[in-house]
Amino acid sequence: MGFSILTQKHGKANRRMIHSLFTNSKFLLLMERTIQKKVESCLIPVLDYISQEANGFDLQDVFQRFTFDNICSLVFGFDPECLSIQFPEVEYEKAFNEMEEILFIRHIVPRSFWKLKKGLQIGQEKKLTESLQIVEQFIYERIASKRKEVNSRSCSATSEIDLLTAYIEEEEKGQKGDKYLRDSTVNLLVAGRDTLSAGLTWFFWLVATHPSVEARILEDIKDNIFATKETKFSVPGRNELGKLVYLHAAICESLRLFPPVPYLHVCATNSDILPSGHHIKPNTKIYYSLYTMGRMEETWGEDCLEFKPERWITYTEGGEGRIKNIPSYKFIAFSSGPRSCLGKDMSIIEMKMVATAILWNYHIKVVEAHHVSPSVSIVIHMERGLKVKLTKRISI
Repeated sequence: MGFSILTQKHGKANRRMIHSLFTNSKFLLLMERTIQKKVESCLIPVLDYISQEANGFDLQDVFQRFTFDNICSLVFGFDPECLSIQFPEVEYEKAFNEMEEILFIRHIVPRSFWKLKKGLQIGQEKKLTESLQIVEQFIYERIASKRKEVNSRSCSATSEIDLLTAYIEEEEKGQKGDKYLRDSTVNLLVAGRDTLSAGLTWFFWLVATHPSVEARILEDIKDNIFATKETKFSVPGRNELGKLVYLHAAICESLRLFPPVPYLHVCATNSDILPSGHHIKPNTKIYYSLYTMGRMEETWGEDCLEFKPERWITYTEGGEGRIKNIPSYKFIAFSSGPRSCLGKDMSIIEMKMVATAILWNYHIKVVEAHHVSPSVSIVIHMERGLKVKLTKRISI
């Protein structure tokens, strides 16, 4: 029981298709409208409501619910409504959390150990099987519903297109049916939910603990989007967000210090020699730490442990600030080379939308005595969440 890994042939074809979709004007329009609508009609009202909590609330939980709703909307065209003032416990959303925790353990215990527990269906492997069944049922239900929808209308006539619709339409060109759709969509769900929620959580913690950065971001937003606080708020679109140079720099800097995926591993198919001169044999696994690489003094300088968005900005002779072009092999948060993240631009756009909405409307303060530390996981969440208090901004 479990989700299979796509073969190299199918993996390359899948990657080409995703790249095509992520540059498709219909999908980009759907992404922008989905996030804007979710922020304005759900995120802001929920924050208004829970900001009255005297003891604060967990902002990380809010982001996990928000990003899960968003990625389900983009992949399936279906909003599970995990984020609401009732904070409902959604079974399949909870199952995703459990899967992530248990899969990390597989990376740190001997393969024979978890294989034995899986065969005997005991301990965490039994729990993983149960979580997989819940997730699989949810995905197959969405696939069946989407097939029915596609067959009953002309999707090509619509102005927007979700990812599952595109996959189903592509089946006519030789895709592999429901199992292929299941494996492809679950990869998109994990990538679009956990990494974004982790990135947002660390970003807001860094901004909340660096008042000067918060002030610069607000100045950036005011100068480029909202002339005054009296201007009616609406989530800016992609074109407007491109003007927010300092906000972009702050997001990159937070991802440098806290990359959502803190480590990766690769496996050699043949013998090779690394740039360091080390010889490796076929089937050798190599782990590398994105977290460590973002904090190396020889790469980022003596101030490598400081949160300094300014390191990402260069200024023209006229004083205009622009984002520096830093190679992906240096800024490794989105991986690099043929395995680089196809959703990089989409992720930064979503983070900008959320950051603009929250920072323009609220001042965030971390609850006193709340201890912040990274979790031991395949995605670097906060172990105890991020407990904060919000204060509604009256004027800026």
